Amino acid sequence: MNSKILSYTIILLLILTVSCNNASKKQENVQETEIKKDTVTIDSTKITKKEPEFKLTEENAIPFFFEYNKTLTENKVKITTNLGSFTLELFENVPYHRANFIYLTKKGYFNDTYFHRVVKNFIIQGGNADNIKTSKKRSKIGRYLLPPDTKKGHKHHRGVISMPSSENDNPHKLASPYEFFIVVTKPGSYHLDGDYTPFGRVIQGMDVVDIINSQPVDEGDWPKQNIFIIKAEVVK
Repeated sequence: MNSKILSYTIILLLILTVSCNNASKKQENVQETEIKKDTVTIDSTKITKKEPEFKLTEENAIPFFFEYNKTLTENKVKITTNLGSFTLELFENVPYHRANFIYLTKKGYFNDTYFHRVVKNFIIQGGNADNIKTSKKRSKIGRYLLPPDTKKGHKHHRGVISMPSSENDNPHKLASPYEFFIVVTKPGSYHLDGDYTPFGRVIQGMDVVDIINSQPVDEGDWPKQNIFIIKAEVVK
């Protein structure tokens, strides 16, 4: 009787051992399959595949900003310079320019750029810099232009932020998305209406804008001393 029980016990242990080994092999196969999905093997070395980085282009910029604007709940940006700070409120009915400006702000693009053009009693223009860092940022984000959006009722009053066109040979006035200008003229520079797109206004710190506009410049309207945008940040 005892010998039969012992025999049955041995058989049961053998069955359990085989089952465990099979389950372990199946788990190894599943893990190996999952690894193969995400890696490539070159000369016996496994290299993890990386998704290509998203870049904005002439083809995808408008669809992207159309969808991106739907997600936005913020409409204010604070710009801190070496001469002080000011806050902008962006117009909600100019969706592509608003979305573009907030997107670039969140990407940290404007940080460490300059107010590189100062035209007395007219505008201050920022968002560019003659350094490799800014060039690399633009290259990483992408190359694209924005169409004008000039029929929303906004005018180039004093304190309005607008977007310059890309080049002189640009009959459709497509906007350079990386740069912006702020009107200083009293009461405004209305000859710009219809050609450029106002997309926000200064709501705090206009005195700082005036200080920037008062800085000495050379014959090309370049400030003699760099005026740094230290940081641009979305605020509530």
